[in-house]
Amino acid sequence: MFDWPAGRVDEAQEALLVDLNQIRDEIIAHSTNSWATSLGYLPVYAAASASRIVIVGQAPGAKAQRSGIPWSDASGAALRTWLGVSDRQFYDPDRFALLPMDFYYPGKGTHGDLPPRKAFAPLWHPGILEQLTNVSLMILVGTYAQKYYLRAEAGPTLTATVRNYRQFVPSRLPLVHPSPLNFRWQKQNPWFAAEVLPLLRDLVADILGSG
Repeated sequence: MFDWPAGRVDEAQEALLVDLNQIRDEIIAHSTNSWATSLGYLPVYAAASASRIVIVGQAPGAKAQRSGIPWSDASGAALRTWLGVSDRQFYDPDRFALLPMDFYYPGKGTHGDLPPRKAFAPLWHPGILEQLTNVSLMILVGTYAQKYYLRAEAGPTLTATVRNYRQFVPSRLPLVHPSPLNFRWQKQNPWFAAEVLPLLRDLVADILGSG
């Protein structure tokens, strides 16, 4: 059983947890998300009590926000290749929970999209994660997810954190973002494709089996 950073509740406590659908309704209705609701945005994430792998990313992009589908872009296609899974497998919440650090598109900044709101994940992730009782692996994509979930274990840079992947497996695995813009990083760090991606595929295959 995966050991969440903040600890897990026992089976008796799990019976008292708020239903995942209710949490979704609370996210939509919460005052901090009223700006998104007024724009017609719905939270972009996926989770089920049977989820076996959690992928924590940054925040949905504009395309994902419009479609309501997490990772529905070129980065998502690359991520599925890295994982060695099909679209059908990736979007099956009994296999993968997709929990960005913010469930809403944060808008454009001076240099690309704005970062996820700092207060979002602490407010909503714990209640969701406590209900995912079958998780074996948390995949942390990018600096925001790694700094939040690894805390003092994270390195001074994203490269340092990902390079130290061995200290986190088998329950956690930090990854660079699969954006096409990161091709230079991957070229400069050939160990990532040679070492980390085969390990990632093996971990995913072992957890999901033939299903």
